[in-house]
Amino acid sequence: MSIRTFLIIAITALFIAQWPAAQYWLAWDRSAILDGEVWRILTGNLTHTNWPHMIMNTLALAIITFIYRLHYSARPYSLLILALSAVVGTGIIATDIQWYAGLSGVLHGLFAWGAVRDTQTKQKGGWLLMLGLVGKIASEQYFGGSASSEALIGARVAIEAHLLGAIAGVACALIPTVLKKRSNINQLFS
Repeated sequence: MSIRTFLIIAITALFIAQWPAAQYWLAWDRSAILDGEVWRILTGNLTHTNWPHMIMNTLALAIITFIYRLHYSARPYSLLILALSAVVGTGIIATDIQWYAGLSGVLHGLFAWGAVRDTQTKQKGGWLLMLGLVGKIASEQYFGGSASSEALIGARVAIEAHLLGAIAGVACALIPTVLKKRSNINQLFS
């Protein structure tokens, strides 16, 4: 599967998940998850509060995918999105959030993953992108979400999801490096 095909499938899924009948069954809902509807841990990342929210996140997905296209192919990228969705969806359970809809946690994870990959491959601007992301998340954790974003999406910005996604993205980028170094050390002493 090509990245173009991946984007078409992802954007189609985001549009389908936005319809009210689908959103009712897909949104991240704490009480529904605790009652056994565990698919919402993943699918809550597909739903959005309104059409502007969905369009904003869809454009962000396309931009991030374009920016970091040198670092992946479609299958590993799909697995990365799935892993980030699982971490964000599961991690939100540890917060006070009762209902969540949006891809922003995953998007922060993709951006963090790409910035780390840029630094690992010595791409220009990788450290600057990571510094910008750290500054954004630190600002959100201290001051809260953007008032203009909250007005656009009609809900509180889930800054907890942004933090969870960014941490997971960094971890996903570093795990292969750590495992490779560990393997090299093991081979050295074998």
